[in-house]
Amino acid sequence: MTTVVATGLSDADVAKRVAEGKTNDVPTRAARSVSDIVRGNVFTRINAILGVLLVIVLTTGSVINGLFGLLIVANSAIGIIQELRAKQTLDKLAIVGQAKPLVRRQSGTATLLPSEVVLDDIIEIGPGDQIVVDGEILDENNLEVDESLLTGEADPIAKDAGDTVMSGSFVVAGSGAYRATKVGREAYAAKLADEASKFTLVKSELRSGINKILQFITYLLWPAGLLTIYTQLFTTDVGWRRAVLAMVGALVPMVPEGLVLMTSIAFAVGVVRLGRRQCLVNELPAIEGLARVDVVCADKTGTLTENGMRVSDLKKLDERAVADILAQLASDDARPNASVQAIAEAYKMPPGWTATATAPFKSATKWSGASYGEHGNWVIGAPDVLLDPESAAAEEAEQIGSSGLRVLLLGSSDVPVDHADVPGTVTPAALVVLEQRVRPDARDTLDYFAAQKVSVKVISGDNAVSVGAVAGSLGLEGETMDARQLPQEQDQLADTLEEYTTFGRVRPDQKRAMVRALQSRGHTVAMTGDGVNDVLALKDADIGVAMGSGSSASRAVAQIVLLDNKFATLPHVVGEGRRVIGNIERVSNLFLTKTVYSVLLAVLVGLAGLSAKIFGSDPLLFPFQPIHVTIAAWFTIGIPAFVLSLAPNNERAHRGFVRRVMTAALPSGLVVGSATFISYLAAYQGRAATVIEQTQASTAALITLLVTMVWVLAVVARPYEWWRVALVGSSGLAYVVIFSIPLAQKAFMLDSSNIALTSMALGIGLVGAAAIELIWWVQGRILGERRRLWKQR
Repeated sequence: MTTVVATGLSDADVAKRVAEGKTNDVPTRAARSVSDIVRGNVFTRINAILGVLLVIVLTTGSVINGLFGLLIVANSAIGIIQELRAKQTLDKLAIVGQAKPLVRRQSGTATLLPSEVVLDDIIEIGPGDQIVVDGEILDENNLEVDESLLTGEADPIAKDAGDTVMSGSFVVAGSGAYRATKVGREAYAAKLADEASKFTLVKSELRSGINKILQFITYLLWPAGLLTIYTQLFTTDVGWRRAVLAMVGALVPMVPEGLVLMTSIAFAVGVVRLGRRQCLVNELPAIEGLARVDVVCADKTGTLTENGMRVSDLKKLDERAVADILAQLASDDARPNASVQAIAEAYKMPPGWTATATAPFKSATKWSGASYGEHGNWVIGAPDVLLDPESAAAEEAEQIGSSGLRVLLLGSSDVPVDHADVPGTVTPAALVVLEQRVRPDARDTLDYFAAQKVSVKVISGDNAVSVGAVAGSLGLEGETMDARQLPQEQDQLADTLEEYTTFGRVRPDQKRAMVRALQSRGHTVAMTGDGVNDVLALKDADIGVAMGSGSSASRAVAQIVLLDNKFATLPHVVGEGRRVIGNIERVSNLFLTKTVYSVLLAVLVGLAGLSAKIFGSDPLLFPFQPIHVTIAAWFTIGIPAFVLSLAPNNERAHRGFVRRVMTAALPSGLVVGSATFISYLAAYQGRAATVIEQTQASTAALITLLVTMVWVLAVVARPYEWWRVALVGSSGLAYVVIFSIPLAQKAFMLDSSNIALTSMALGIGLVGAAAIELIWWVQGRILGERRRLWKQR
């Protein structure tokens, strides 16, 4: 223990270092600048493809057929607006949620933002504090630092004056102060923080699944596109303008232009929605990941119960003046935890003894203490750790704890607290009974998880009986176990975790082992916590959730921080993740169905064109011009996809995103493409067809396409609610209106005046819709998924 007190920098010193640029200008949390966001949304691969096709169309002089170019503007504008909103939300929340170091200067000691720290600043630290910049220890009191997040070293490292500390590590015990020797981008963890804090969608199963789908589509686009280009330009003999328009009309719908956009929007809107609930998402895929969670490991203190405590009773076990001892121990604790704070409030008159040795509280030992020379050696902590479990005092503490109260033992030791054999033989002096209030929203939250078939495991460092009593009062069913009885071997530990629900006296290393054991059985695990003892488990869990009032170390490693400290916010995060996954799956079905039918139609028309060239028969012009595929996408995909991507959705998320989407989109796309081709062949008049007859054939094919695609939308929108039915009905009605207005038919190059062709097209479309409906029911039977037309209340 060193007690050298170093004075901090003067205001002039600080101003000088700021002028010299010796500040802690670490990258901001949402590191993507506004210009980066604009470039990232404008200069995309899909916009490039559509841009080239737009230029080609405009060279023909047909401006109306270039309407699909508005997709470029829409894609870019919507993406930019939503990402800027998300960035603004993240920036605001990050300032609230980031670690604020306690900086000692000549003008006084105060908490500052990390960016306000300058070179040579003196920073005071205590349990749970994160080291924000690299530095050199100046003074310390039993200081221990955990560097496992940087070096992988599992055991805490004792630090003496002159030792170095690295940014990214955190204090597990003791207190002290260090001088900042490296700030900003020179600090050890700055580069790691830079990479970890960017607004990104990497590591997302949803995003990686979409990338796989886009790769698959790319493989289809090349042969289908080349075949279309060749047949339309060199076999149709209708002039280059008509051939180019037909070629573009075939290629545009193959591009799933809105799929990536809708995914980004869904994530960004999720960030904004959760931000309104004071929930900071450090990594965007966490929204998705929490939706897949099937086990939540919740700490008792700060999660199921409120952080604050009060002393409700003091049971003296001998005649010593325990009130004086408690007051002195509390006043000598530089960084008191919640229990010591409660004792300090209850006992405010310390006798003024001088400590000859101190021992800070550690999660691993469950006690703290101090030696006061002739006044004795005193320890305070868990009764079942400091005493023989069979002793009368330990049994009385167990009985009190069974009602859900926290019990601490005050006792005298036969050795100083800095002795190698500490705590030695402890003689009980008093039992301090602390009362914690159960969070009023905890029961509803646990009921929500039970209804959603998400298991909750309560993992706490408190007495097992006390933890079990709290869990039982909240209606959480299951057995309770003392973690000191947990098996070491992972398989046995996993079996125990399946059997028991509540665990007490859990050490930090056991929390980590429990998370890993659950993961070994295929569980997706979320860990909630607020203390320094939760950090390693938070880091290893699939999703780490920290409380905003918790230690800066726990907030730093968690993917999600509940800034309002409300466990009840967690269901909203789960719901947001389910909304994102479920809605993107629906939207993907629409976009990929369009891609499949577009590729199939292009291939069928191309093969027909090749056969015409080989056998000398009539060539087949592609049925649609760009304006046709543009209006087809308006109400069957574009607008409905936007609405569905942002709609409420509480269905439980499942793995296998790519398989499920492709299983649904592939057969639907094949039906739509085949029905459209059959309708076009039946209406096609051959080489001798007039412009009117060709327009009527194209219109017939479009009618069949629209009928089948509206039914695909009707299937994707299930299970129905009133607004989903209205969405499908409005989409179909919009096309009825377009075909009913002569001016619209003329503008969009449509002609439905041939009653026979129109009736035939409707008939083929209805047959296709029936096939899509049948496929939906059969798929449900094969996949073992229950199909529902209407949402259950």
